[in-house]
Amino acid sequence: MIFNSVTYVVFLVTVVLLYWVLPQKPRRWLLLLSGLTFYGFWRLEYIPVMLFQTVTDYTLARMIYGTADPRRRKLLLVITLITNLGLLAYFKYSMFALDNAVNLLNLFGLDLHIKPWNILLPLGISFYTFHSLSYTIDVYRGFIKPERDFVIMATFVSFFPQLVAGPILRAREVIPQLEHRPRFQLDSVLIGIRRILFGLFLKVVLADNIAPLVDSGFAQASGTLSALDVWTLAFLFGFQIYFDFSAYSHIAIGSALLMGIRFPENFNFPYMARSPRDFWRRWHISLSSWVRDYVYLPLTGSKLQDTSKGGLALAADAENTRSKTLALFLTWAIMGLWHGANWTFMIWGLYHASLIFLYRLLHNSVGMLDSWRSKIAGWMVTLPLVMLGWIFFRAETLDQAFGMISKVFNPLGYLSLGLRESTYLIAAALLVAIIAAYFVDSLPAPRRTGERIAWVAGESIAITVAVVLVFVYLRPISQFIYFQF
Repeated sequence: MIFNSVTYVVFLVTVVLLYWVLPQKPRRWLLLLSGLTFYGFWRLEYIPVMLFQTVTDYTLARMIYGTADPRRRKLLLVITLITNLGLLAYFKYSMFALDNAVNLLNLFGLDLHIKPWNILLPLGISFYTFHSLSYTIDVYRGFIKPERDFVIMATFVSFFPQLVAGPILRAREVIPQLEHRPRFQLDSVLIGIRRILFGLFLKVVLADNIAPLVDSGFAQASGTLSALDVWTLAFLFGFQIYFDFSAYSHIAIGSALLMGIRFPENFNFPYMARSPRDFWRRWHISLSSWVRDYVYLPLTGSKLQDTSKGGLALAADAENTRSKTLALFLTWAIMGLWHGANWTFMIWGLYHASLIFLYRLLHNSVGMLDSWRSKIAGWMVTLPLVMLGWIFFRAETLDQAFGMISKVFNPLGYLSLGLRESTYLIAAALLVAIIAAYFVDSLPAPRRTGERIAWVAGESIAITVAVVLVFVYLRPISQFIYFQF
């Protein structure tokens, strides 16, 4: 079941109505069973994998909390790490590791022919593994107490709005809201519906219609592309993945709001960032915050945090000491590989680590001005650097990625065009639209009666147009990009 389908709309309405009328215990079972049903629409046979991880972390967390022996606590933590990360490694990286091992051995003259076996990557395993794993780690750190009710713990892992593509949440943010149903508020329901509609608009109207342009461009041989073509494709894919993934987050946040459950924001106009630090405070905030708290900060020995907010901006503020620089590049390499078992993803991560490293040098050595001119200059530098990095993320191979990147540094490559004329206009129009949306969102709330009436009228027109376009372009077969991660 995917968000951009009539099936999900019927499913969501049914669950929400039952949620508000059922008493406490049946309501808890409703949320758990609805999550398993939602997941089962993909593959029933992989539900036991998710439940196994949930049972493991539920049990080990209670055992960790129940003992004061440091050695036993660490042993139990190691067991949960091996269990969760072992399953993730098997399903997601075993074929990648095998292929690279065979290629390496072939370089030394050992001509091996190993027939790979088919492994289907369980939907959302990267996300629900992080949910379940962080729960046990937080118990070990003393941030939370273990949940006694297994239904609540299992619902935290399998809660359907964020099950397969986030946001990646913490137990202390969600479990209290699952234990006690909040008071019904019509405003939350209306905002939730608006967020769902906006998410569908971003997905089916924008992201899905940008996709064919991106696919056809990346299907061309890199030798046939000009420098302007590469820049255009980088920007278009940057827009596509942003609209696609932020759409999922909007629908997830809106779906939870229909039940009075609040998720932290996952995106905040990342393409208006004025520095690499600012970008990672705005892009996929829940993932970058998770990596910050469970990878980067432990590696640097810094004070641990416990929130899905703030992103990895903290890493940009550190000094370039040897240990913190090593932690920086290792963290981003891990985050790159988290997205997929391909060297292109790791290079994408290391590319952003390099941007952060350079930002540290500039920020710590000369400081950063806070004038409007410096902000504009920072944005004009940050945006193309971020967009250029998407080439590694989208390319099928490193050869393709570096072949396209090399075009950018060829002055003669700016003298020709290889894509359709409309492609360049669409990329420019989308950039203007994002800038305009950012400034509209920054406007203060209307106070006068006339301003409020004008705002309501404009909002009504926008919603009406969005509804029409969503129904026109709705294609249920179009999955979200992050489903593959």
